[in-house]
Amino acid sequence: MTLPFAVELIAVPKAVPEVRRMVEGDELRLCVSELLTNVIRHVGEGTPVTVRVSATREGRTRLAVTDPDPRVWPVLREAVDGAESGRGLAIVEAVALRWGVEQGPYGKTVWCELSGTGRRDAGTGSPERPSRGRSFGG
Repeated sequence: MTLPFAVELIAVPKAVPEVRRMVEGDELRLCVSELLTNVIRHVGEGTPVTVRVSATREGRTRLAVTDPDPRVWPVLREAVDGAESGRGLAIVEAVALRWGVEQGPYGKTVWCELSGTGRRDAGTGSPERPSRGRSFGG
């Protein structure tokens, strides 16, 4: 995969494994799966989405998933034992160095950053909590 990478798609369940095959690294694949699945589940199947992967100045890998609904915000929840859902953002938080949300007038971008190898750096502490900034576009 050459960076920057971007793909526009319709968020449907079959798109998740297709996009996973387009990106490299287990943690990046995991995060793209969770963020796309959140769009399907909470914004709606058939939503137009843009997935971007880029490198930051700090050498991190940044994944950004943009959808057109600025009102439906991701919520980090604690999954109940035995529940089949509710772990997506907890998984992203566990593997990402930080993550957040950028809202624009016509949509939002949920993003996360991974270390260059796709693993959390030792000693980085907790990921940044979702920001409610007004920038848009990842």
